[in-house]
Amino acid sequence: MTAYPAPSWLTRFADGVPQIGGHHFSSFLPPQGGGRRQSAVLVLFAPGPALPEDTTVVITERAHSMRSHAGQPAFPGGGTEAGDESVVATALREAWEEIDLDGSGVEVLADLPTLHIPVSGYDVTPVVAWWGRPAPERLWAKDPREVARVVQPSLASLVDPAARFQVRHPSGFVGPAWDVDGLLVWGFTAGLLDRILDLSGIAQPWDRSRVRDLEI
Repeated sequence: MTAYPAPSWLTRFADGVPQIGGHHFSSFLPPQGGGRRQSAVLVLFAPGPALPEDTTVVITERAHSMRSHAGQPAFPGGGTEAGDESVVATALREAWEEIDLDGSGVEVLADLPTLHIPVSGYDVTPVVAWWGRPAPERLWAKDPREVARVVQPSLASLVDPAARFQVRHPSGFVGPAWDVDGLLVWGFTAGLLDRILDLSGIAQPWDRSRVRDLEI
């Protein structure tokens, strides 16, 4: 089975991560002494199912039965467990449990700075990786208790200025968002993806004054 190499923009971004501070990815960094729990998420890029050169990113829709963040977008991931040797191990284990990702085919490119999610109190380390297999459509909602479905938007669709907008939460929070196959991608997931696209140099100028009120 052919394995496709990671695109040059992604490897350049990964190579530059050590020089990028956490404040470039989020305004929320871990508090002194750390958050309530350590966790990791997998920001997984892959070749498109029809056109390998049309890179996609893997996003999950959380199960609607979950007690927190039900139905919201997320990268595969979760809390660190005692047997996890590293944040990479956590991210890959969670991805296997949630979406049936075979970690042996994943090329880990970089660990981003650890960020903080105030709502949950979790400290989250995003792990950026490339899955060079030619059939990413094999990923599925393996654990329906946590995942409702998997979506894999192309980066071409995500950087399209016409598809870009922001959402306003009732709390006053305003952040980037996308509509991906009927899933509103917003919050931590959209914010992190927005920063990766921007810092990697592939984002296009878009109208950030286009704001929609978020219905909770």
